[in-house]
Amino acid sequence: MPDSLRSTAERRTRVLIVEPVSSGTRMVEDAYLLGFEVVVASAGVDDRSLPSGVAGFVGTLLTVDTNDEQALADAVVAFHAEHPVDAVVPGQEFYIPAVTRLVHRLGLPGLPLEAIDPVRNKALMRERTAAAGLRVPRHVRAGTPEEIERAAGTIGFPCVIKPVESSGSIHVRRTDTAGELRAAFEELAADRRLDLGFAMDPRVVVEEYVTGPEFSADGYVHEGEVVVLSLTRKLLGPEPYFVELGHIVPSDVPADVLERVTAYVRGVTEAVCITSGPFHCELRLPEDEPVLIEIAARLPGDRITELVQLATGTSMSRVMLAAYLGRTPQELRAEGERQTKCAGIRYFTAEGLTSYSELKGWDEVAARPEVTETGLVIAAGEEIPPLHDFRGRIGYALFSADSPEQAREIWQSLGETVVPVP
Repeated sequence: MPDSLRSTAERRTRVLIVEPVSSGTRMVEDAYLLGFEVVVASAGVDDRSLPSGVAGFVGTLLTVDTNDEQALADAVVAFHAEHPVDAVVPGQEFYIPAVTRLVHRLGLPGLPLEAIDPVRNKALMRERTAAAGLRVPRHVRAGTPEEIERAAGTIGFPCVIKPVESSGSIHVRRTDTAGELRAAFEELAADRRLDLGFAMDPRVVVEEYVTGPEFSADGYVHEGEVVVLSLTRKLLGPEPYFVELGHIVPSDVPADVLERVTAYVRGVTEAVCITSGPFHCELRLPEDEPVLIEIAARLPGDRITELVQLATGTSMSRVMLAAYLGRTPQELRAEGERQTKCAGIRYFTAEGLTSYSELKGWDEVAARPEVTETGLVIAAGEEIPPLHDFRGRIGYALFSADSPEQAREIWQSLGETVVPVP
């Protein structure tokens, strides 16, 4: 049964979460377990639907077109007038702008209005970070074939093209020639697929290719203090794409490098106006010096939120709820005992296949004592998209380890054990 943390003696704390997706679903469960009254605003269509696994934690479901900011605001304001809410929380980063404007209208805690653009627009976040004197990749904005051609001359090759507002490494790739860059832009501009109902924005950033291992600094800001809970090691698939095939919490970087990263991340959060709540800051470390890939004012995806909690004891979802309630993480009991020294996830792929009939070694992986959970994203016989972004991954395994080194060995072994059969 959930414990009850009351905002007043008269009623339970009421939290409204807009389109909880991916890690956002953890906030729904945590809010329920904390005894809060949980309200969810969702369109209830396609990928904007409440996952069945969390439906039982929701007290009230507001069905509204969450991509229509005016309709969303009208629905929430009307609900708030009858049933006052103590927090409105974005359940996915696409909704940070609408929620931020909404909480300011309602007088509730949240990010400052100045954060809306730099935490979503990758070009602006680079410009703000560079203006703060921090190293970022050389980059230019582009949105037309002519601008792409000029970008190639300015940045040179190899370079990386990425949408200014997207996620999941969609349409992010390294290009080595003007022809590859032009083709990558044309493919992006022609993509009519929707992500949470949003069409692909053809504006891009073209930036220098930064070498070095990739990490994410996962943590939060509270009352001006930047807390890095984990410098998470990211394990990527083959380039020219940057598909994330694994994460390890924590990484094994030396203490002095971690100090430099923490100072750098502090500067980035200040530059983009993340004044409270969680952040997920992706960076590379060429010669142990941090260089920004991107930062988001949200929970990390790819189950990193769970890996961080397993390896550190801190619930980032409770940290986020606390921030939007104007409370401390301690008040929401966000800090607990860690369950393992190191936690990781392995994503499986079927490169070169458009479908598979079976996965050899799958049962063997699931039976390994260090593996705590397995799951399939694409079942046997279903079409497998090209391995250009997260949508090409077919399954995963969560695991525990005694050290980052052992975790890396387990990650490698799991990948070698599972073999897709055509």
